[in-house]
Amino acid sequence: MCVGALLAGGQARRFGGLPKGLAIVKEIRIADRALIALRGASDSQIVVSNDSHAPHWFPSMHIVADETPGLGPLAGIATALRAAKGAAILVIAWDMPFVTAPLMRGLRAVGELASAAVIPSHGEAPIHEPLCAYYPATTLVVCEQLLAAGERRASALRDALPGAMTIPERVLIEHGAPERLFLSVDSPEQLEALGGILPNKDGAPRR
Repeated sequence: MCVGALLAGGQARRFGGLPKGLAIVKEIRIADRALIALRGASDSQIVVSNDSHAPHWFPSMHIVADETPGLGPLAGIATALRAAKGAAILVIAWDMPFVTAPLMRGLRAVGELASAAVIPSHGEAPIHEPLCAYYPATTLVVCEQLLAAGERRASALRDALPGAMTIPERVLIEHGAPERLFLSVDSPEQLEALGGILPNKDGAPRR
């Protein structure tokens, strides 16, 4: 079994605290785009969110809140793993509009075969994508250890997980240009460039 987890967190300071994952890009909310990818690759889906509006935003979804809010994306991954109750998880951040179901199915297939975390990697640096990744159930222990040590970054998982795998760019390119595939809408300027519409706090589009 594999649970798809939409990570609907972050304070969105650049957006004035408005829920950027609910911004509409080409007539579809960014979060819904991510959920489509998760539904095409996982057996069930949850939303990890501490916002009191989340049940309104996702009325048909199981909403899970962090035990201790405000600890960042690493805590969100830990929350998803706890909610999965021993199953592996696929995670996508809710501000990533172009992740695809075939990509997520590929991550899951590799992860299940290797019994390991699978984190895409691209670029010369390279850039790792821990918020679009596959994590086996055993990742929870490592998450809890990192959180107890004061770590908050999801990026810390790759180095801390024994046997964590990366998917190189030459494989990722089969699913699209990585700079678009893993684009996260982090600023109003990025959203405007996509022709997106930012929502109000209640999730309704701003006109």
